[in-house]
Amino acid sequence: MKILQRRTLVTVSALAAAFAGLGVASQVIGAAAPAPAPAAAPAAAPAYSPLPGMPPLVDPKNVYGSIGPSNMSAVVKDHLPRVYVPNLRSNDVYVIDQESLKVVDKFKVGLGPQHVVPSWDLRTLWVANNAERTDKGSLTPIDPLTGKHGKEVAVDDPYNMYYTPDGKSAIVVAEARHRLDFRDPKTMAVQYSIDTPQCGGINHADFSNDGRYAMFTCEFDGTIAKIDLVNRKVEGYLKLQMPAKRFAESGPVGGPANEICSVKKGMPQDIRISPDGKKFFIADMDADGVHIVDGATLKEIGFIQTGVGAHGLYPSRDGKRLYVANRGTHRIHGKRNGKGSVSVIDFATEKVVTQWVIPGGGSPDMGNVSADGKYLWLSGRFDDVVYRISTTSGEVSKVKVGQEPHGLTVWPQPGRYSLGHTGNLR
Repeated sequence: MKILQRRTLVTVSALAAAFAGLGVASQVIGAAAPAPAPAAAPAAAPAYSPLPGMPPLVDPKNVYGSIGPSNMSAVVKDHLPRVYVPNLRSNDVYVIDQESLKVVDKFKVGLGPQHVVPSWDLRTLWVANNAERTDKGSLTPIDPLTGKHGKEVAVDDPYNMYYTPDGKSAIVVAEARHRLDFRDPKTMAVQYSIDTPQCGGINHADFSNDGRYAMFTCEFDGTIAKIDLVNRKVEGYLKLQMPAKRFAESGPVGGPANEICSVKKGMPQDIRISPDGKKFFIADMDADGVHIVDGATLKEIGFIQTGVGAHGLYPSRDGKRLYVANRGTHRIHGKRNGKGSVSVIDFATEKVVTQWVIPGGGSPDMGNVSADGKYLWLSGRFDDVVYRISTTSGEVSKVKVGQEPHGLTVWPQPGRYSLGHTGNLR
């Protein structure tokens, strides 16, 4: 049987060659040639299935579809238009009137206030006092109707705070403990914790568009951690890639990266999701730019150079641009009048389209965009000021505040609910 098959194949091949020499298509020889395989149908996009209890996005393809100026919640309609500034070294909060740019109040809080965090229901602003190297951490509530603070609540190591998208838990980022503590959003009683042993300096976060997982940055390990919020576990870690060059701290701002990047791991800071929910943009203070990571696969797919000490990330009110606060130094404790700037990234092209330099130098750090989208407010971390930057011209106004201002929040803001930090609303 095998010999017969071989002879048949030889005969067919010979005839095919003969016919080919006569210009006759070989397909006429023997049985008909197999039809080409049909093109594989494109994989269907997974159906949008938000975390149970989470208010679904109005448009799953536009994470920022509910933060435009016209989307002010009825909850915040009588809230005072203020900027709340936590000052890390003077242990107080300065309150700035957004219209007059005047400091209208200031009050003492707990030790080491890091961020002012809007609650999920938009009714309370919490000052996270992490009291580094002590056991005296606390949260100070602020009533945004009056701008007045309430009694502190004892909470262990609250460097930062977020909320699960369903509003059932506040997530206290216990940086020194390498841990996320999920707490009752009203009483702050512990519900459960997730240990993140490979995430040194666990710090900032953002959430997938379906709310089923979160990405946290690991400042001291140069990595990010993907947290499965459904199964309450770490899904994986990703070490971020360092560029070949970065910006030197000396010399003028602007121009291409001009210093060999000799550091082996980065210092990732703030993180924000792309409007379509597919990618995460991560500011890196040592890489001087923004990493782009695919959320589903947990793989780095791009990098955008911005400026020295890329730190804070804030989407514009129309969700088309991303403001990057470049703190002006690679150091955790920088000097005054550094190479501070703000880069504006176009989400669609993933390119820097505008660069604003802080006149005379500065240290833009954390903040947010005004409700109308006209101004970007940022703390001047090492210059003891707050910057109000026009989002059309880049013009900078300064307000003197306390010692080492950090994660300020601009309030009120448009949106339906808060995921925490300095006002990550959706």
